[in-house]
Amino acid sequence: MSLEAIRYRRGSLSILNQLLLPGQIRYEAVDGVERAWEAIRAMEVRGAPAIALVGCLSLAVELHSGAGPERDAPALEAFVGERLRHLVAARPTAVNMAREAERLRAALRRRAQSPGVTAQDLRDSVIEHAEALLQKDLEDNRSIGAHGARHILQRLPHASVTVLTHCNTGTLATAGYGTALAVVVGADRVAANGDTANKIGTYQLAVAARHHGVPFYVAAPSASCDPALPTGAHIPIEERPGGELTDFQGVRVAAPGIDVWNPAFDVTPHELITGGIITETGVYAPGELRQALAAARGD
Repeated sequence: MSLEAIRYRRGSLSILNQLLLPGQIRYEAVDGVERAWEAIRAMEVRGAPAIALVGCLSLAVELHSGAGPERDAPALEAFVGERLRHLVAARPTAVNMAREAERLRAALRRRAQSPGVTAQDLRDSVIEHAEALLQKDLEDNRSIGAHGARHILQRLPHASVTVLTHCNTGTLATAGYGTALAVVVGADRVAANGDTANKIGTYQLAVAARHHGVPFYVAAPSASCDPALPTGAHIPIEERPGGELTDFQGVRVAAPGIDVWNPAFDVTPHELITGGIITETGVYAPGELRQALAAARGD
């Protein structure tokens, strides 16, 4: 059975609470931005694409319910901008939410400059933009899987292929299909030189793969690539509460007095990404990524 991370119809959003897995499957309503912020921060929803989708769709639900100024278009634009800034702050390492917030603000700004535009026009634009992200995510993920599978099979045409995946890269991290179904690791942010931030433990896996001559791939939609950051040293690394490691379901399992440093991500240097970086537009060596993304955008 394939689980859905996100269930959405206009005016209604619910998410699978991943903190309860595997013992319980429970979908919970997200009625607006505050609930989405809590779900993202607490990791009820996880995976960079899913975080961006839940954030944007929660804003759509909030606006559909009538939140924000009713008649003042500039005030509504400011309201949307503030709500997006709040969502971006929930998980700083995953760049997808920040990228989609930037795109949504830009689209809203262009719409606001149209003659005679009303607050309701802007409200509808945000809702439609957020809904379009769902379909785009599915299409991008299918392309990533296809590009990755083709590249791996071409590299090993006469051998059976065993694929090890690291991090949640399937349906629970996205809109419902998955990014890394034919590759090794996902990514929450990729710097311009190909250095990649992913869940803690990715770096060790990359070192082991390099030592044993196993091709190491990163699967990431272009929305996870951040060409504004020159290297992985500039990626902000989120630190989680220590209690996530010392306690289980509210019960202390570590000895009293133990302190914990709990970074949620590590950075894999680009030279360890020996297979390539798989995006929805193709598979690229780390050194080719910046130019390839610019070409895809038409820069």
